[in-house]
Amino acid sequence: MNVFPQKVGKTIAVCGKGGTGKTVLSTLMIKCLADRRNFRILAVDADSARSLPYTLGVPVGKTVSDYRQEIIDNPGEKHRIADLHMGSVIREIVVSKPGFDLLVMGRPEAPGCFCAVNNLLRYGIETLSLDYDVTIIDGEAGPEQINRRVIQHLDALVVMADTSFRSLRTASEIMAVVQEQDIIDVGRTGLVLNKCTGADERMDEIRKKMDLNVWGVLPDDENVSSYDSLNKPLLDVPADAPILVPVRRILQNILDPAI
Repeated sequence: MNVFPQKVGKTIAVCGKGGTGKTVLSTLMIKCLADRRNFRILAVDADSARSLPYTLGVPVGKTVSDYRQEIIDNPGEKHRIADLHMGSVIREIVVSKPGFDLLVMGRPEAPGCFCAVNNLLRYGIETLSLDYDVTIIDGEAGPEQINRRVIQHLDALVVMADTSFRSLRTASEIMAVVQEQDIIDVGRTGLVLNKCTGADERMDEIRKKMDLNVWGVLPDDENVSSYDSLNKPLLDVPADAPILVPVRRILQNILDPAI
């Protein structure tokens, strides 16, 4: 039985307060899709901390930020790409691995105005995402960074939080910014809680108090903590790991709510 649709063409971004498990969820969503072997997946690390390559077990190569600076500093490189489509240029720094491709954004933009270059890079990344069935973006704390450095349309924005007041407040603020200020064109927005005990009762309480749409709850799975302590890629966690059950449900909800 197919759990997910064959061709979806969706873009999913994960953001939230630091330390809430954004990269863990991004990695496990990539794993669930890659394990099915019938998706073209683009993973985008849009967090300046660059954690996603390590949880995926992929060495960090040239980043978009590196290439952006190279274009600015090197007239020869700027001349070389003058007649190329920016989608083709961006493909040069994409790392291909079995099951997915990875694009790393790198450090935040340097001081100064390089709007033309930034716009070209953004256009290239948006074009690149059209070649994939699913693009998963591991973002930073707020939606502004995703909009500034990656793309302007998201099919789904997943906001990560734990059950602490500060984390939930940050999640609520992110959702409010998306809904009220139109910083990003977002199809759907939902909350995922990490390491939540008493899940059903706690989810109902959060829904009532904060008016948040909760898409799922991730358990405190020892596989995650064990792999992290051993510096092993989370991409290699066993297929029967408890944490993958809600991750598959979250993906199913995002990619095809009718299933």
